[in-house]
Amino acid sequence: TTVWTDGLTSLDRYKGRCYDIEPVAGEDNQYIAYVAYPLDLFEEGSVTNMFTSIVGNVFGFKALRALRLEDLRIPPAYSKTFIGPPHGIQVERDKLNKYGRPLLGCTIKPKLGLSAKNYGRAVYECLRGGLDFTKDDENVNSQPFMRWRDRFLFVAEALFKSQAETGEIKGHYLN
Repeated sequence: TTVWTDGLTSLDRYKGRCYDIEPVAGEDNQYIAYVAYPLDLFEEGSVTNMFTSIVGNVFGFKALRALRLEDLRIPPAYSKTFIGPPHGIQVERDKLNKYGRPLLGCTIKPKLGLSAKNYGRAVYECLRGGLDFTKDDENVNSQPFMRWRDRFLFVAEALFKSQAETGEIKGHYLN
């Protein structure tokens, strides 16, 4: 892969820096590297963006034969950008009208490859079978084989049908 735009960015400003390397005790040719990245590389308030930027890029580096993430430290300045969820568990319980017991849910699998219709069918089977809610896997978005709007419509149908049959409020968390 060739990147012809290298001269258009300030690489020094945005590159990660290895600030310490320690040998792993009792292991030949194994080291712990401490790497820091500038906060400007990450979207404020997005743990997902930060984590996938670091893990996705570093673990995809083919020159490394073996790699393990041992620790991830988030600077307080970046932590302060997280506003948190819009509401807590009590609101979820109120919406689902479920109290005094754990909420039961699952992530729909397989995460990729289902048509929107079959995805809705899987949601229905889970909810009809007794779960309180289902959710999309983090890899599910609006792919050609299952567009968001189509998934939304089939999931809504599954929710309404399972609610009508069970007499319970059901939920689904869409990406």
